[in-house]
Amino acid sequence: MSLQSDLPCASAAADARLNLLRAWLTTLHLVQPETIRPASADASFRRYFRVDVLPSSQGALGRTLIVMDAPPQQEDVRPFIQVAGVFGVKGVSVPSIVAQNVAQGFLLLSDLGSRTYLQHLTVDTANAMYTEALEALIKIQLQSQPGVLPEYDRAKLLGEMQLFPQWYIGQHLGHTLSDVQTAQLDGVFEALLSNILAQQQVYVHRDYHSRNLMLIDEGNPGILDFQDAVFGPITYDLASLLRDAYVQWDEATVLDWVVRYWQRAKQLGLPVNPDIDAFYRDFEFMGMQRHLKILGIFCRLNYRDGKALYLNDLPLVLDYVRKAANRYAALKPLVRLLDTVEGTAPQVRYTF
Repeated sequence: MSLQSDLPCASAAADARLNLLRAWLTTLHLVQPETIRPASADASFRRYFRVDVLPSSQGALGRTLIVMDAPPQQEDVRPFIQVAGVFGVKGVSVPSIVAQNVAQGFLLLSDLGSRTYLQHLTVDTANAMYTEALEALIKIQLQSQPGVLPEYDRAKLLGEMQLFPQWYIGQHLGHTLSDVQTAQLDGVFEALLSNILAQQQVYVHRDYHSRNLMLIDEGNPGILDFQDAVFGPITYDLASLLRDAYVQWDEATVLDWVVRYWQRAKQLGLPVNPDIDAFYRDFEFMGMQRHLKILGIFCRLNYRDGKALYLNDLPLVLDYVRKAANRYAALKPLVRLLDTVEGTAPQVRYTF
């Protein structure tokens, strides 16, 4: 999510939904609808607002609450409700659902504040903040049971990687892959899938990173944006956190955090690879799958949705991809492919 300070430039449809939202809040007799203001927005159609609690309702509810606006034609609030119940175990801080209107796509949630990890991470604070984030992640993973959340299967993992040739190579770079290049890329995809599908399965947040983790006064971190959670590879959220698309740490520091997570997870009985070198390879292959997906998604957000700011994060993600691919023979064809398509690409086309 990206924090905003002003009301979004609303379309007529958005204005209509805002009126519906105010009308629903009025029926609850918990908040002051006239105090509604933007809290944040994300890469989907969801919007978030902050609203003041009525003085008579403060106390357990706090002074403010968050309202999620998820247009039912594009979003479904039911997965958020389900995962909030699954992840909301003792010691894990997720928003409480105060009120809901599933038909209209509105949720009233407890407020975890506005201080994201991304805003407060520094060389001095990172170790303590990541230690807490890793502990929270382990607590979520320890609750894992098959059949509760959707499976992160081969089709879904491959479909995500296909966003890379479609939107990054094709749309962003304007390059059409040859049959040989397509075969090379398919070989990289298969190498990644072979590793990822062999990993043990746990609950996966899918966006466990610095913009979705909140610095809160007690029970740090607050965890947001978990509605797409699945049952999938154990290294996914670890890679999402430590190979963050928005902030980068040196390799030695990342390795230290990975080792600490691995030791703690193994101690608590989580099904991590028993060999640390093999586990780190799992972590890197999982991170590669995620970063190829992100390259496609960030470009799609620009060209399809007019959200150009995400293009600023492409260089960091590409750096992750190149460094990891150069470490493994099965992934090196990806570096050669990038050298070719980026070297021959026409001037990049931006949408602002």
